[in-house]
Amino acid sequence: MHDRLIGAQRTLMSAPAHQIVEHLSEYLTKQYAIAALDLFQIDYRLSELVPLDGGPAVTHPGAPAWRAFDHLAEVVDGAALWLPVSVRGDRLGVIRVTPTPDDPHLRAELAEVADLLGHALVAAREGTDRYAVAARTKRLTLAAEMQWGLLPGRGRTGPAFALAGQLEPAYAVRGDTFDWSDDPDRLQVVVINGHGEGVAAATLTCLAMNALRNARRAGLDVADQATLADQAIYSYHRGAQHIDALLLDLDLNTGVVTAVDAGSPRLLRLRDGEISAVTLEAQDPLGMFDGTMYTTQTFTLEPGDRLFVVSDGIVEATARGTRYGDSLLDRFLARSGALSPLAAVRSVIGDLRAFIGGESIDDAVAVCLDWTPPGRGDDRG
Repeated sequence: MHDRLIGAQRTLMSAPAHQIVEHLSEYLTKQYAIAALDLFQIDYRLSELVPLDGGPAVTHPGAPAWRAFDHLAEVVDGAALWLPVSVRGDRLGVIRVTPTPDDPHLRAELAEVADLLGHALVAAREGTDRYAVAARTKRLTLAAEMQWGLLPGRGRTGPAFALAGQLEPAYAVRGDTFDWSDDPDRLQVVVINGHGEGVAAATLTCLAMNALRNARRAGLDVADQATLADQAIYSYHRGAQHIDALLLDLDLNTGVVTAVDAGSPRLLRLRDGEISAVTLEAQDPLGMFDGTMYTTQTFTLEPGDRLFVVSDGIVEATARGTRYGDSLLDRFLARSGALSPLAAVRSVIGDLRAFIGGESIDDAVAVCLDWTPPGRGDDRG
């Protein structure tokens, strides 16, 4: 690693959690002769890039900041250099460096600095609320605060996969959520379609998600994960409350997906530009009955396949007497193949908002997963 990069890393590690951007900017001013470094974080709705210290957000989709964010690449805009800030596929935002260095080697070093900043931000968020608060354009409801605290991030990439997810409405979500975990050979994804309203719905989802994680971290397969979560919910609510869930376990080497459909959200596959439903045998929702035993089903992906999981809030959204999930959803998803998973979920949520003329009144989750095993090229940015 270049000495300047080592210095940047040390600066980030030694800076107070709430001042890592300021300390990094001061260091870069000395080492790279720049005038300023500004951080713009992606907001909770995936619709604005919000400056850390206030000021106007970047909202126009074609703006240089958005091009850097969407394509994970540097964008030069006159005197400003925009660079993406991400960690293992989770896109946090962009930085703006001014003036733009003429030397491409210096710009490449600054791109590495942006990566270092991403990792420092993830660590810093454990010790300060500054970055979480700055990324909000309005106050979250208590239920939404609980839900966002459950998430593993909004994106993830590995050698054989890329995925992303989004909650809607971002500032008032109640019960829908998602989770994932990857190992060298496997990727596990769960999407929950919650029930109820407000804090009660969020509390039920928290119970279900933590029961699922507890079982997963104990090494149980997806059927036993569902069974343990079912027992946890039933023992507390005695069948009065239950929750829908879809559990997926993808073998990253073979493309075989082992699934448990517990009254789940809709599962769709995009292959060669065509959308089709992946039909699974529906089993009882988690917590509905005492002693439910869940069984697995399998299906196989082909290299380059894309899976979408969408909750009822998307499928059943209605405007002008038309349900979004009846035909518009499939047509829209079929056109998303060239987009990255995060851009795809952002686009479908945006299309949903346009369809209903504003934010959804029901919870909605969209998750997008690509299987791209090594050896197959994929040009989605």
